[in-house]
Amino acid sequence: MDFAAAPTESSDPMTIRDWPSEERPREKLLARGPGALSDAELLAVFLGSGRRGASAVDLGRELLARAGSLKALLDASHGKSGIGPVAWCRLCAGLELGKRYLDAELRSGDGLSGPEESARYLKSRLAGYPYEVFACLFLDTRHRVIAFEELFRGTIDGAQVHPREVVRRCLAHNAAAVIAAHNHPSGVAEPSAEDRHMTAKLRDSLALVDVRLLDHFVIGHGEPTSLARRGWL
Repeated sequence: MDFAAAPTESSDPMTIRDWPSEERPREKLLARGPGALSDAELLAVFLGSGRRGASAVDLGRELLARAGSLKALLDASHGKSGIGPVAWCRLCAGLELGKRYLDAELRSGDGLSGPEESARYLKSRLAGYPYEVFACLFLDTRHRVIAFEELFRGTIDGAQVHPREVVRRCLAHNAAAVIAAHNHPSGVAEPSAEDRHMTAKLRDSLALVDVRLLDHFVIGHGEPTSLARRGWL
């Protein structure tokens, strides 16, 4: 009696090309838009390919699991471990494009709609640094953005801020108002006593040249903390 040979697993792992077309990340994006893709699938589009035994989506999932989240992966200065330099350059380029899009939108000619919009933008620029960075949004009389500048960099627990340098940059931009921000690498967005003291000193220095300090945000995990909302301006 003849018996059919038992089925055996293929020695070649399934690749994304073997998936149904509607489930492939690129085709899914084209058909349903980028919002339909998971974080791992979006990463797969940037990565382009996986590695032996793992599809690009598998690799995306692995990177996310290792980092803990998409934000942690993209924020990490050592994030390129596990993928090649070309793929990492693609991810960095995509992140930078997003930042430049926000810059262009902020300079589109409309004034800032409120503190929430400013806070979102400043968090997108400062939240990923492993050391403190102090930055300013320079605004015109209608509170339209003239420029964003990172002015001072420090260590993991502090950055020295020189008010006269902030004043000098305001004069260079002919700014009428300023929104300041700095990040706390610890992720705790609670202003310190030194933050409050520096803010008061900066406010008084800017007032001497008729520039208003509208707010100072402390950036950490979650929502940024507004010193103006706390009544400390």
